[in-house]
Amino acid sequence: MTPELTALALAGLLQALQYALFAIPANRELGVGYTSSARDRPPSRQLSLITARLQRALNNHFEALILFTLAVVVVTLGNQSTEVTRHAAWTYLAARLLYVPAYAFGWRPWRSAIWAVGFLATLIMLVAALI
Repeated sequence: MTPELTALALAGLLQALQYALFAIPANRELGVGYTSSARDRPPSRQLSLITARLQRALNNHFEALILFTLAVVVVTLGNQSTEVTRHAAWTYLAARLLYVPAYAFGWRPWRSAIWAVGFLATLIMLVAALI
């Protein structure tokens, strides 16, 4: 397996971990009755500040993971793996790991800077695959 694919697999596991970090407190705060329902109505209670932030960080990673997956597929299928793409893949993963606590604890302006590092790493992979 290429290093880029390994980073993608670990990013998938990070996504699962983020889901658990959000879902466990959300179930406690909203109640299993609500979270196991069809959620046709908004909850009667709001999520705590940190749980709501964990949900937004989770959703943000879903969005980032789409572009990162695309970059890994292009690099891998195009046989374009280089030191640059390998470092970019690991940089993306490191940035996404740091993004979770940065978002949860409201690290400003670092949260945005960390997000930008991961986004830039993904763009570098795409550009490197085209060169």
